[in-house]
Amino acid sequence: MKIIRKKEYTTSLKSILSFIAKDSKNRALNFKNQLDDKIDNLVNFPYKFRQSLYYNDKNIRDLIHKGYTIPYLIDNKDQKIIILDIFKWIEK
Repeated sequence: MKIIRKKEYTTSLKSILSFIAKDSKNRALNFKNQLDDKIDNLVNFPYKFRQSLYYNDKNIRDLIHKGYTIPYLIDNKDQKIIILDIFKWIEK
């Protein structure tokens, strides 16, 4: 499987990392490295995380990392995982 990161995800991640970096650049780097490790591991266990609370689709899952939710779509047809976004929380 191939991992694809959507523009919304990369834009939001850059904003989060710049906020964390105001306090400590090392923490921002560690946050990104740990998150990348979890995302890269999705290739081995794509259904490891819960079904998304924000989407009504069993192929969209919520990866949780340090309080942030990262919804991702498992596309078995095209053999890819699409990272949709990253956010702290959404009130619905």
